[in-house]
Amino acid sequence: MRAFKNRFGAVNELGVFAMTEKGLREVSNPSALFLSQHGAQVAGSCVMVTQEGTRPLLVEIQALLDEAHSPSPRRLSLGLEQNRLAMLLAVLHRHAGIACFDQDVFINAVGGVKITEPGADLAVLLAIVSSLKNKPLPEKLVVFGEVGLAGEVRPVQRGQERLKEAAKLGFTHAIIPKANAPKQKIAGMEVIAVGRVEEAVDRMR
Repeated sequence: MRAFKNRFGAVNELGVFAMTEKGLREVSNPSALFLSQHGAQVAGSCVMVTQEGTRPLLVEIQALLDEAHSPSPRRLSLGLEQNRLAMLLAVLHRHAGIACFDQDVFINAVGGVKITEPGADLAVLLAIVSSLKNKPLPEKLVVFGEVGLAGEVRPVQRGQERLKEAAKLGFTHAIIPKANAPKQKIAGMEVIAVGRVEEAVDRMR
């Protein structure tokens, strides 16, 4: 349930409820709804922390790249902005040297959630590279960050809250913008701060 305007509180808040035989009840850990349960690490999967109002929410971003069989490769994005996907693919080619012009590219945000903030950019790019190279990302890794046209990784709002939410749910590694690097170490979390797209891609090798 999403509220865009509330007279007594903040706008754009998200509440997650489950319909039971006794009616609606609040889901205390909504991030679990948006994370797939894989038996083993799979290529093309990257977990990000998005911000819905004041609530940090972990969402799995999935990417699938397949050889295109037509002159115009398909670009399909579910739960994320379609036009932003084309921009990210151009940035990936220009600044990291990874071309996808001969690939159909499919992106999906698990659980049907819609992500409207640019903080998903870095997770989308790493999921794309993971699928293209058929190389799973490290286990218990979380990613967030906005990507600019010059290849820079820009900070996002409430970076500390996002990291703390990920650590609370058992994630042990994070790739984030340099400007969001915590001043104090977060218990159980190794943070990798990057300033550019190519740095983030190199961390996968």
